[in-house]
Amino acid sequence: MYTDSHCHLNFPELQARMSDIRRDMQTAEVSRALLISTQLETFEDVHGLAMAYDNFWCTAGVHPDEDQVQEPSLEDLLRIGARPKVVGIGETGLDYYRLGDRSVADMEWQRQRFRLHIRTARQLGLPLVIHTRSASADTLAILKEEGEDGSAGSVGGVFHCFTETAEAAKAALELGYYISFSGILTFKNAQDLRDIATWLPLDRMLIETDSPYLAPAPHRGKTNDPSLVPWVAKQIASLRQMSETEVGAVTSANFDRLFKGVLN
Repeated sequence: MYTDSHCHLNFPELQARMSDIRRDMQTAEVSRALLISTQLETFEDVHGLAMAYDNFWCTAGVHPDEDQVQEPSLEDLLRIGARPKVVGIGETGLDYYRLGDRSVADMEWQRQRFRLHIRTARQLGLPLVIHTRSASADTLAILKEEGEDGSAGSVGGVFHCFTETAEAAKAALELGYYISFSGILTFKNAQDLRDIATWLPLDRMLIETDSPYLAPAPHRGKTNDPSLVPWVAKQIASLRQMSETEVGAVTSANFDRLFKGVLN
C-alpha cells in the first residue's frame, strides 16, 4: 500500500538489519522502496540490493554534498544509469546550506555536476531525483536552462525531502515535478511545511523516509527505515482530512506515474 520513494538502505546500520527491515516493512504494509545512490564508489552496493529483492529499485547518481568522492563523467552516469532496475537519476541538485568558508560562486563544481545529471536523465529518459537546500532559485534556473521546463521532452522528477518555500514548491510544480515529504513533516517546528502539504495537489505528492535519517515523530532520534513511512502518510492524512490508506494509495500511484512503467 505504501511506497518509500527515497531511502539509503546500503548504509551499514541498515544493511546489517535487512531481514528485520523487510519484515517490518511487510507488517507496516510498505510494499516498495526506492534506494538512492549518493556516490559512484557505493553504487554497486545500492544496485546489488535492488537486484536482490523484487520490491526494491534504485537510482544512479552522486549527491551534491559529496565533495571528496570520485567525480562522475557523463559516460559514468550513462553507464550506470542504463543498468537493470535503475529507474531514476540522482540524487542530484544543489546544496548551499553548508558553505562554510566557501561562497556560492565557489560551488560551480556542484552546478556543473548537476548539469551532467540532467543531461544523463534526458538521454536515458529517466526522471530526476532532486536535492535542493538553500539553493532553490539556482536549482530551478539550471533545470530550465537544461530543457527541464515542463515542455515535451522533459523527463521530470521529484524534489525529494522538500523543505523549501511555498514559492519554490509552486515553481517546481510548474516545471512538472513532484514534491516528496519526509518525516520532517511531523516535526514541531515544521508548520510552514505542513501548510504546503495542505494545499499541494495530491496527484503531485510522494512520501519518503530518507532513512536512516529524519525518523518521524514519535520515533524522532531513532534510526529511520522504510517501515516508518506510514507516519508521514498519517500526518498528511490529518492535514487533508482523509484516511492514511488513501494517502498511501495516491502516493503509490503517483510513484508509478513518475517512473512510467520502468519498475520491472
